[in-house]
Amino acid sequence: MTATIPNLPSLYDPFTTEAKWQKFWEENQVYKADPNHGGEPYCIVIPPPNVTGSLHMGHAFEYALIDVLIRYHRMQGRNTLWLPGTDHASIAVHTMLEKQLKKEGKTRQELGREQFLERAWQWKAESEGTILNQLRRLGVSVDWSRERFTMDEGLSKAVVSAFVSLYEEGLIYRGEYLVNWCPASQSAVSDVEVDNQEVDGNLWHFRYPLTDNSGYVEVATTRPETMLGDTAVAVNPNDERYQHLIGKTLTLPIMHREIPIIGDEFVDPTFGTGCVKVTPAHDPNDFEMGKRHNLPLINILNKDGTLNENAGEFQGQDRFVARKNVVSRLEADGVLVKVENYKHTIPYSDRGKVPIEPLLSTQWFVKIRPMADQALQFLDQQSSPEFVPQRWTKVYRDWLVKLKDWCISRQLWWGHQIPAWYAVSETGGQITDSTPFVVAKSADAAWEKAKSQFGENVQLKQDPDVLDTWFSSGIWPFSTLGWPEQTQDLATYYPTSTLVTGFDIIFFWVARMTMMAGHFTGQMPFQDVYIHGLVLDENGQKMSKTKGNGIDPLLLVGKYGTDALRYTMVKEVVGAGQNIRLEYDRKKDESPSVEASRNFANKLWNAARFVMMNLDEQTPQQLGKPIPTEISDRWILSRYHQVIKQTASYIDNYGLGEAAKGLYEFIWGDFCDWYIELVKSRLQPSADASSRRVAQQILAYVLEGILKLLHPFMPHITEEIWQTLTQQPADSKQTLALQLYPQVDNDLIASALEEEFELLIGTIRTIRNLRAEADIKPGAKVTANLQSENAQERQILTAGQAYIQDLAKVETLTIADQQNSQTATAKKPQRGLKVIGLIIVVIVFGRIGLAIGNAMNGVPILGTFLEMVGLVYATWFIAQNLLNAQARQKFWNRLLMPILDQQNLPQTESTQAPEKEIAGVIGTVQVVIPLTGDVVDTATLRAKLEKSLNKAEAEVNSLSARLSNSNFVDKARPDVVQGARDALTEAEKQVEILRDRLQALL
Repeated sequence: MTATIPNLPSLYDPFTTEAKWQKFWEENQVYKADPNHGGEPYCIVIPPPNVTGSLHMGHAFEYALIDVLIRYHRMQGRNTLWLPGTDHASIAVHTMLEKQLKKEGKTRQELGREQFLERAWQWKAESEGTILNQLRRLGVSVDWSRERFTMDEGLSKAVVSAFVSLYEEGLIYRGEYLVNWCPASQSAVSDVEVDNQEVDGNLWHFRYPLTDNSGYVEVATTRPETMLGDTAVAVNPNDERYQHLIGKTLTLPIMHREIPIIGDEFVDPTFGTGCVKVTPAHDPNDFEMGKRHNLPLINILNKDGTLNENAGEFQGQDRFVARKNVVSRLEADGVLVKVENYKHTIPYSDRGKVPIEPLLSTQWFVKIRPMADQALQFLDQQSSPEFVPQRWTKVYRDWLVKLKDWCISRQLWWGHQIPAWYAVSETGGQITDSTPFVVAKSADAAWEKAKSQFGENVQLKQDPDVLDTWFSSGIWPFSTLGWPEQTQDLATYYPTSTLVTGFDIIFFWVARMTMMAGHFTGQMPFQDVYIHGLVLDENGQKMSKTKGNGIDPLLLVGKYGTDALRYTMVKEVVGAGQNIRLEYDRKKDESPSVEASRNFANKLWNAARFVMMNLDEQTPQQLGKPIPTEISDRWILSRYHQVIKQTASYIDNYGLGEAAKGLYEFIWGDFCDWYIELVKSRLQPSADASSRRVAQQILAYVLEGILKLLHPFMPHITEEIWQTLTQQPADSKQTLALQLYPQVDNDLIASALEEEFELLIGTIRTIRNLRAEADIKPGAKVTANLQSENAQERQILTAGQAYIQDLAKVETLTIADQQNSQTATAKKPQRGLKVIGLIIVVIVFGRIGLAIGNAMNGVPILGTFLEMVGLVYATWFIAQNLLNAQARQKFWNRLLMPILDQQNLPQTESTQAPEKEIAGVIGTVQVVIPLTGDVVDTATLRAKLEKSLNKAEAEVNSLSARLSNSNFVDKARPDVVQGARDALTEAEKQVEILRDRLQALL
């Protein structure tokens, strides 16, 4: 025990606590991995955020999920590494710098490549820390000593090695191909950098005349300017309408070029007219048709989006200006048939924010098929990697089957410059499509190669383009571990264990990593791929900059703390891969769901304070492992070990949300609300010493276990409490993050006992609810009768009688089967004799009355009159005294009780219950609380209930009138009408409940 016993402040301050432990973990390199450390390796490489970026909710969600896995496996004793890093984000940085230059009235060409890159590196040095510091605020347990950047020296070496190797194997080539082109950034872009947007456009119909003047065909297009590059019109060869035209030629309007009519099964006969214009240089599908039919490729676009010399009179015009002018010309020439409104999807450049153009361009490509086929073999033969959820396996497989050659060159300066050098001395000092080149790992090596081929006077220029960022990201899992060198890290931690990523980049990143890893390492880069969903806004909508509906995670961290945000996002996951919705009030910048997690943290904090105040300044280790003595002790230990097993199973199977929910229910419910309350009396100084010791041991033992179980989800608060609970000195380097995860003791699990204890909990909860329903004074103790025909239930209730009386404030508790309870109520002293006496009295008086009646019936007229009076009186008597149960009971008491000297008569089974009582049911146990004495102010309660009843009845009347109004029902929105109906149903139910409660008070 230390000289000064640590203690927790009365209030939990997440901001001070979180900053303290983030600093401690990093300064002490708590998460630094050691390849020589024992234990099975477990490694995750971070999905690298863009160096330009700032933390958004998607990042926060993804990194919270990863951190749960990493912390859990580290505490399981595995040799754990979470490797951090960032991506250079070619297009994003390039676009940002060009915007800065534009504001200064400059261009990158004026600045020059060298100065442009100097500026880019300077910006990176200043801005890179933004997202990394934001990651630190999340408390992620990464090994900062191994931080990587896709353009650092080691990774750049790996990129060059990969490129040269693939080129020498014939898997990289330079050729002309159709690519996604962004006129704004004047670069090719990948599919993942394309944002498909639905727009309201037009569909223009034109007539193309047959060359022999025998007629025409009608085509339709959404991009009329591209008709200037048409080289054919296609029809489906099975379309009987046009079979006779296949092989004939048309005269292209405006350009007066003769083009063929071809038959291709790609054409959908049901779309439009069934005739499709073919522009191979400006449409991917047309490009494939052009290859099948050996059509010429005519490019009409410049790289800036203007039309070139192949566009004739429209040369130099912007593509959208040319569109209007082409339509006007076709209308003037009489070949425009009609214009239709047409909603369709247009691909936009995610960075340039302009529509992309399919453009024929000379680029560098990777031959995909050999690499994709190898990845398919791993999947089909070894089920590697395994996807969670499994449904994404098919999506991944389908993409591997469909993948085409990958364009890897980008017309940018920021990035990995392509390691190819052109012998420009062979083509007049310029790089052209026909300039010969050499590929090498360095300029010196390129010079040696070129000199041997072109002589010592050869002049070389390196390719100005850079590689697609997905190329360097594709080798991220092994390049970050030292490849192509055979490092100790690579030998220990590769292949990595798990990739955690979103479904939207399975095709662009996951597939590229598996293909590259399979080729270069002969293994898949990770064992599992855990696909998570999206964080949706409060309305269930995807967050986006366009919609402006994003939620700043750092704002919520600043309001509620990191642990609260992390725990909320993980707990919201219901099933792996599902989207989550984050509650958010935009007017107040508040989140009820994150606030609830903050409240959970406070609950744990207060419970820990209570426990530690009752441990007599002892640690869990000093108290020792407990041996349970009471049923509540055995119950909480069983529940605790069940939760260990359940949580580990969930996390092992990526059920992170389910694990978080299970911990919440155990900590808040079983431990805080029940066990702590149950043992409070045992912690009193006057309590039995041995019982008090056991209660202390169990409280300390379970609390420390809870902190370990919860640590992967809420690392900061659990670290703070654990340090205090275990009384670590100020200079201690011990940390909860490196403690072993709790292990299951199956001998302590008693499922049957847990079920039995649920009956006790349910009984206590029922009594509490009945007390609240009857408005019984909080401090008043009540009498409670528990009735059950099940002997085992009665035994359980008897064993837990002290708990029921203590927690439900019950002074007198009766536990009996229903039959004995009724018998006991019926057996009163001398009641049998009084019943016999009553029967004799009734018979005697009945006989006397009958005699008098017979005598008077003989008097003329009087008899008839008396019969009529008797009939009327009998009717009134029955109505007043016998028609309902309450009237019958009053009549019985008024008439017969005085006769029997105010003694109680035996009650029938239907009237056996006390006159004023309230009852509930838990399972097959009936709980009855008599409302006698001063436990409840009956008059006040009755007045309160009557007031509530009047209000509920008024609500019913109002809603009924509203729904009977045809104007409302017919004209209001269906959801409003249904809402009124639902409200009426609820109000009617409330009226019924209130009437029943009032009836019980009579």
